[in-house]
Amino acid sequence: MSLGLAQAKEYKYVIVPKIVHPWFDKVNQGAQEMAQFLEKITGDTFIIDYRAPATASVVEQNRILEQAAATEPSGITLDLLDAEGNRPVLEAILARGIPIVVFDSYAPEGMGLTTVNNDFVAQQIGACQRLVELMKAKEKKDVYKVALIEGVPTAPNHKKRFETSKEFFSKLPEIEIVAEGVDNDSIEQAQKQAASIIAAHPDLDGMIAHNAAGPIGIGLAIKEAGKVGEIIHVGLDDLDQLIVLIKEGVVESSYSTKPKMQGAYAVLCLWLQNQGIATPMLVDTGFVVITKDMIPDDVKEYKGY
Repeated sequence: MSLGLAQAKEYKYVIVPKIVHPWFDKVNQGAQEMAQFLEKITGDTFIIDYRAPATASVVEQNRILEQAAATEPSGITLDLLDAEGNRPVLEAILARGIPIVVFDSYAPEGMGLTTVNNDFVAQQIGACQRLVELMKAKEKKDVYKVALIEGVPTAPNHKKRFETSKEFFSKLPEIEIVAEGVDNDSIEQAQKQAASIIAAHPDLDGMIAHNAAGPIGIGLAIKEAGKVGEIIHVGLDDLDQLIVLIKEGVVESSYSTKPKMQGAYAVLCLWLQNQGIATPMLVDTGFVVITKDMIPDDVKEYKGY
């Protein structure tokens, strides 16, 4: 049964993530599910056009945004790689009358765009606090040595999480940051960075990441080095590989965003704007702490967020 909002229409929404990545596949899944729901209640046609950059390059992302705008979609939702680097293209898209919703990031200041995300600061503080508590529970020391793996340095959400970790640990005299790395949201790069840090710091106590790829790469490096149980890692997000690592006890837990929900609400906000309905400046989808006991014995049964 449809709402009968007049003659059936067609809506096309373009999703532009940071990079080809399994986290964004979940965003796309949520967007597709919302499109199906809206089709059911309106009788209209909804198309989700997913366009992921091959690399985490703001130049490539801007090119994709320009190409997407040329197709005159009903709206575009994106995860910014660089707020100021993306700004001119976003302003040009808005000038064409195409609505924009930002997800998993902060919108460029002053643009008045609806943003669908979570509290990155609270999420990162939670992960850092849990790591500290776990290290202290494992062994009493005067100083605990930790390493940080940054994501894409220009990405607003990755940058905010990284800054949050550094500020949090700087206030604790018993915590020493002995190494930092950058993974550019690549599992392979995260694993290489983590392996190098582990080799250089055999007395490392803990590691923390700032995006979805980092925890998987760190977990794989810990496992490869035979340091499971020695180096504690609290991750982010709930990608399939990370869920396996948590179930195996390699990664202790994860403070996870809700990518499917972000994709769904980004599409919903675009559709509401198409109807002339104002949407909130912020839709906070929250985060969840995932622990081993929350994961089914058959990890394939884990549904995720």
